[in-house]
Amino acid sequence: MIFKAQFVNVIFLLFSSLAAGLPAGLPPGELPWQFFVCTSGHPLTAQTIDSIIADTQNTHLFGIEVDNDITGRYDSFLNPQQKLNELRALAKRVHAVHNYAFVYIAGLECITPDAPQRTHTFFKDHPDWVQRDLNGRPAVFGSQDAFWIREGDEDVWISPFAQPWRQMYMERVRQIAATGIDGVYVDIPYWMTHFEGWENTWASFDDFTVRAFKEKTGIDARSDLQLGDFSDPNFLKWIDFRLQTIRDFLAEIDRNVKQVNPNCLTIAEIYPGIDFEAVRVGADASLLYPVVDVIAHEYSQGAYMASDRQPLDWFKYIVGMLTFRALAHDKATWMLSYSWDGNPHVRPADAMRLLFAAQLFAGANSWDAATHVMSGSNDYSTRRQVFKWIAQYQEHFYGPARAVNPIGIYFSVQTRNYHSDAFIKSFTGFVLMALHAHLPFQIVDARALNEFKGRVLILPNVKRFNAKELKALAELARRGVRLIITANSQQDAPRALENFQTVLSPCPGKQYHALCAQHFNRIVQNFTANDSLSAFAQTTLQKIAELKNRPPAVRVSAPPAVAFKAVYLNEKLHLALVNFSGIQGGVQVVPQSVPEITIEVHQSLLPENNLTLLPYLRSPQTIKGQKAGDYYRFKITHLSHGVFLWQN
Repeated sequence: MIFKAQFVNVIFLLFSSLAAGLPAGLPPGELPWQFFVCTSGHPLTAQTIDSIIADTQNTHLFGIEVDNDITGRYDSFLNPQQKLNELRALAKRVHAVHNYAFVYIAGLECITPDAPQRTHTFFKDHPDWVQRDLNGRPAVFGSQDAFWIREGDEDVWISPFAQPWRQMYMERVRQIAATGIDGVYVDIPYWMTHFEGWENTWASFDDFTVRAFKEKTGIDARSDLQLGDFSDPNFLKWIDFRLQTIRDFLAEIDRNVKQVNPNCLTIAEIYPGIDFEAVRVGADASLLYPVVDVIAHEYSQGAYMASDRQPLDWFKYIVGMLTFRALAHDKATWMLSYSWDGNPHVRPADAMRLLFAAQLFAGANSWDAATHVMSGSNDYSTRRQVFKWIAQYQEHFYGPARAVNPIGIYFSVQTRNYHSDAFIKSFTGFVLMALHAHLPFQIVDARALNEFKGRVLILPNVKRFNAKELKALAELARRGVRLIITANSQQDAPRALENFQTVLSPCPGKQYHALCAQHFNRIVQNFTANDSLSAFAQTTLQKIAELKNRPPAVRVSAPPAVAFKAVYLNEKLHLALVNFSGIQGGVQVVPQSVPEITIEVHQSLLPENNLTLLPYLRSPQTIKGQKAGDYYRFKITHLSHGVFLWQN
């Protein structure tokens, strides 16, 4: 449609090549339960246990979130016994119905109710434990600051270096894990930089934190760094220190959990995605995945609700989820994203179905919730329909996956930390280009460099290389991998890699990101062509295609409003498509059907000329391909939300 035939041929040549064999996966056997979670939240008291079990069974929940927040409420932080008893009772009931449960606890937040009438509150008792900005203002808030803070509540944000508090906190973590609960779900492990008026404080400058930074670096955080100045090396050390602190905090929680209950998961909830917010609040998925069992991402792109997202928002949402999946490596990724919050022009059920389809495409687990809270549902019948269907075919959606001989797109954490805007636009632009053109690709982080099997690796405006990265890149170059360097990366790329670089200037990822912002929603919503978008991508990809000399492994003919993914899952080829044709945020969230899509799979990938085809929310069928040279050609008609295909 938008992309001309010549352009399609170029991108096929560029981004795919014949499979060299199946990649190594996990050892044979079933994946742990966290990979198959379809969940929702539930307030927990002794009186709500029966209703929690009923909701679980009636709406096909697997993995149940419960909330009695021992650490985040000052009274139960001091006296947890009643809530611990509730957890023990809940765990027994959940296990009796062959399910799993995890419990919410606050990370660095604590609320005291009815604070004005009380002699003892968290802040009144321990003002030195609370985070502070550079001027000494304490991180203490009221009902006007966040929807979950009630009238009369005192809401405080605690320094992770307040050791007396931390010792009590870890004791509570051990007590919670010892109840037999299956997971400890740690929310809001943040430095206070996300409430209004605190965004640029780069907190915290409490005595505990300042002392710890001085001991580690010799730098006085109150006087020896320029806040917000990314050219100041002392400020960069402050950034690194804050990020490492949150990682260390979660790692200590996990050690305490496993000390008393080795089978209990540590689950972190964070809202920052892949961009600058992760640096600001200090909770970064790339650092946290190695030290926890799961991350639940409270994540959105563009509009906060699925009901209101435009097509480009959806594609950026997918970019985020695929990046989370790459950073997770062999761990699960949960999505706490919201579907609908009162939009009168959109049916809640329609918003939910589109949201769940996008999450399944990415291989991420779904969390159903009403409006913008963690519990309830906007439409229980839709939850029941979708979660029941997911459970029937879940082994074809979830688990560690490996891309089919992909192009690599590098996610440089340190570049994102110090040069966020330029890097994220370039990185996102390259991933969008691959998604719109239906190309097998792999997001590669530092931990995956040594295992990368592709023939081309793009370094999108990468300006920072540490010693391990340089060593891994040099080894890739020695193996014949071509490194694509953008203009901003060129001056920072090491000389040792000069002979293995192809330079693209100016950065095409950043340019494509800008072009999409101008044109993509219109062309998807109105089904019109845009020569500037397709011509730019064609020219860019032609330059890179000259580095490829192998036929593609998979070829797809589909409009750019359809995203495509080709991976090995459970050591078998799996293909997935999700459709955003005709989506208009706030008005139309049911995709317009695509009449026909053609997928050609090279014979070397399929031992037999057939695939299982599973349309979203429908039943599977076997489809046979037609011989087309060295390929098997499969046709999909009337694509609605999405479709999943796999090797038989």
